[in-house]
Amino acid sequence: ISFTFCNYGTIFLSSICKLSIWNLIKRMIKMKKILILGSTGSIGTNALELIRNNRKQYQVVGISGNRNIELLKKQIEEFKLTSIYIGSEQDALNLKKEYSFLKEVYFGENGLAELSKNSDYDIILTAVSGAIGIDSTVEAIKREKRIALANKETMVSAGAYINKLLKEYPKAEIVPVDSEHSALFQSLQGFKKENVKKLIITASGGTFRGKDLAYLENVTVEQALKHPNWSMGKKITIDSSTLVNKGLEVIEAHELFNVDYDNIEVIVHPQSIVHSMVEYVDGSIIAQMGVANMKTPILYAFTYPEKEFNSSINFLDLIKTNNLTFEEPDRKTFKGIDLAYRAGKIGGTMPTVFNASNEVAVELFMKKKIKFLDIYRIIEEAMNSHQVLSLNTDNALNIIKEVDKETRKKVREQWEK
Repeated sequence: ISFTFCNYGTIFLSSICKLSIWNLIKRMIKMKKILILGSTGSIGTNALELIRNNRKQYQVVGISGNRNIELLKKQIEEFKLTSIYIGSEQDALNLKKEYSFLKEVYFGENGLAELSKNSDYDIILTAVSGAIGIDSTVEAIKREKRIALANKETMVSAGAYINKLLKEYPKAEIVPVDSEHSALFQSLQGFKKENVKKLIITASGGTFRGKDLAYLENVTVEQALKHPNWSMGKKITIDSSTLVNKGLEVIEAHELFNVDYDNIEVIVHPQSIVHSMVEYVDGSIIAQMGVANMKTPILYAFTYPEKEFNSSINFLDLIKTNNLTFEEPDRKTFKGIDLAYRAGKIGGTMPTVFNASNEVAVELFMKKKIKFLDIYRIIEEAMNSHQVLSLNTDNALNIIKEVDKETRKKVREQWEK
């Protein structure tokens, strides 16, 4: 039936027509359907640019946004989307009215998970910030999809549960998108776990690298948001300035790669060229290098185990890369790293408390209700007052959600003024 319209031509033209249709069929078979959670953020917009430059390979089937309505509208129109998530019910109603071709408009607390549960996709990119991304990952695993994971909180708060679920659904897979974990993931390819001596996570040092406690006492939100190397969302930029970001990455690396905390190291690398490294038992170190741009790890998560050229990728010029330096992080000033190691080693629900208290603390700081150093105080107080619960139970996800909710409530009651 596909070739009927070729019959009027010569045998030669018919053959060409058949060949063209076969190539079209092959392209359609290869085309990957992508669901992007957090499409209006920095990772989401980078992902859409990659897709925009290779529309024969990728199709966007759904997106989610929260408050950036105007950008979300542009994305809906450009990619002719029929399934979306938006934070509020009113915005959902307005978008449904404005775009009659939208078939599914999800909103509210469970909307992201429903979008993940019901959409037709091959790969889900979870680029939302916070624990809200956990349920979407869970739904994608149950559907045995690939999760391009750019949501640290999923593995930090619920890593033990996620890993258990992955064993139940073996066709599901997580390919990390965070630059550090993508670097580790790539540097581990082809080697056995027993040959790994140490994971080395690099850190730029954040906005306030080299500053002391006296300086940090009165720093402003505007100062904290001026990252020297990376263009990121506000929450993750604040996390980078406190180095809590590196703490979250330590816990995530432990959960993703099943490496003991004692074998995970953080070092400061101000140039942000080496994104992370793996040291092996023979003394060799495998590193992944590149420009400070999220497009490369996003693209690798889409193409793994292959690598693919994309015209929007920037390439590293080693000749112009004059200097690569490494130094110890100042863990006495920037307490986020040690608090994370403590939370991770305690285990159970303690990493959930670490993450939830930090999320609220960062929110309060950005609203200028607390000082910069109060972020550490809030995390430490929340951890000290928490009675750890085991997650070795079938009810683990509900326990995680309840602890997350209760931690946020307590922090707000004590600190929100």
